[in-house]
Amino acid sequence: MASFIPAYIETRKRGLLKEKIEQAYNILKACTLCPRECGVDRLSDKKGICQTGRRAIVASYNPHFGEESPLVGRHGSGTIFFSGCNLMCIFCQNYEISHKAEGEELSSEELARVMVLLQNTGCPNINFVTPTHVVPQILAALDKAIELGLRVPLVYNTGGYDKVETLAILEGVFDIYMPDFKYWDSEVAKKLSNAPDYPEVAREAFKEMHRQVGDLILNEEGIAQRGLLIRHLVLPEGLAGTRQVMRFLARWISPNSYVNIMAQYRPCGRAFEVPALSRTITEEEYEEAIRMAHEEGINRLDQRKRVFLFL
Repeated sequence: MASFIPAYIETRKRGLLKEKIEQAYNILKACTLCPRECGVDRLSDKKGICQTGRRAIVASYNPHFGEESPLVGRHGSGTIFFSGCNLMCIFCQNYEISHKAEGEELSSEELARVMVLLQNTGCPNINFVTPTHVVPQILAALDKAIELGLRVPLVYNTGGYDKVETLAILEGVFDIYMPDFKYWDSEVAKKLSNAPDYPEVAREAFKEMHRQVGDLILNEEGIAQRGLLIRHLVLPEGLAGTRQVMRFLARWISPNSYVNIMAQYRPCGRAFEVPALSRTITEEEYEEAIRMAHEEGINRLDQRKRVFLFL
């Protein structure tokens, strides 16, 4: 079988990557990268909701073995955790880096070297965690990383609050999209993320991601090469709207969608402000979520061992 060549290689050869970088940085002049549309001049290091100016802030990077099985392989997914966030869920399990933006600012050259370092440790992909607000910085670093020998697929690991217009810039760059569909109900989205438009935005974003890359494709070793890999975190008391999310995926995205229904919710950050979020989910709630997925026609589920936390 011929070796896999990431889409960004051809995009750069055609001269399109430079155009995408310029287009993305132009947006930062009055930033409307994400649905928040803060309008601040990030090129002058002004900061909006995401708390990020001209340079990306990186909290950590490492081979990560806690990701979905098609991403991990033998050497772990090459994760780069960006600080700041455009969604700001009150229960975020990475609250210190998402809400407090703890981390180190990196230049595009430094970020490029991180990407190549992770590849050279054997990671089968570079996994950008919370990338929505740093799309221009990622593209600029990618241009330099290709010169340094980067050749593995890129993973866009997002909370799903992404503008279609920004995703369109990324066509031909990311081979793997990994969004989390967090909430179906706008009132829940408003209460937990101050984003009442989240359900609508996420639905359109998922459609665009799937249009670009299709269903998840694995190589002979079971490693993801291209496609859409979907996450859905089960919340207590059915707050995530699991049945409606699975119905949408089966009917509007693809019944062959690869989905990780996640059981690891635990109260973090400001979760205790909402009584329903003050506990972990039960095994029964998780099993009900799995049953809903099957009933709605989603059967291609990630098979990792589930860990339940009891507080």
